[in-house]
Amino acid sequence: MLPEIVGRDAFAALVIRTDYDDESAWRAVVAEVSQPWGLNGEYEARVHLVDDPVWAGAAPDAVLGVVERDEELSVVFVADKVTMRSAHRALLALDTFVEDEDLDPMYYQELIDSPPAREFRTTPAAVHDVHVNLAIANLDFQDFTEAALADPEGVLRPMG
Repeated sequence: MLPEIVGRDAFAALVIRTDYDDESAWRAVVAEVSQPWGLNGEYEARVHLVDDPVWAGAAPDAVLGVVERDEELSVVFVADKVTMRSAHRALLALDTFVEDEDLDPMYYQELIDSPPAREFRTTPAAVHDVHVNLAIANLDFQDFTEAALADPEGVLRPMG
């Protein structure tokens, strides 16, 4: 059973490592996600890293099962096998939003017919753009998903 994540500052992006095959790749992810961000690097990177082998091989659904209890978290970033093997170290961004159980039947049918994407890939440099904009409801998850899909490699890059 995966442990509960404790001590995360609400303003810190959550990055969970699930692949332990390449330590240098992980260090590269950590270095990039820890860089100041914004147009001129004016913002300090705030990130909560989970680097515990108990998470090794954890599937996205298992990660979501743990983090869904954090009501202030709108996205979690996973450093998985794809992350560690890709040149751009693209993390898997997972939508943590849970639909209300009392959905309007028409809206519920729309969700069944065309469910919104719940994940996309993002470079570590774009993590903070995603985290902050979702936290303040400036953009929604679908906005980022569409931007990632517009990229030739299907990866969200830093904004601006």
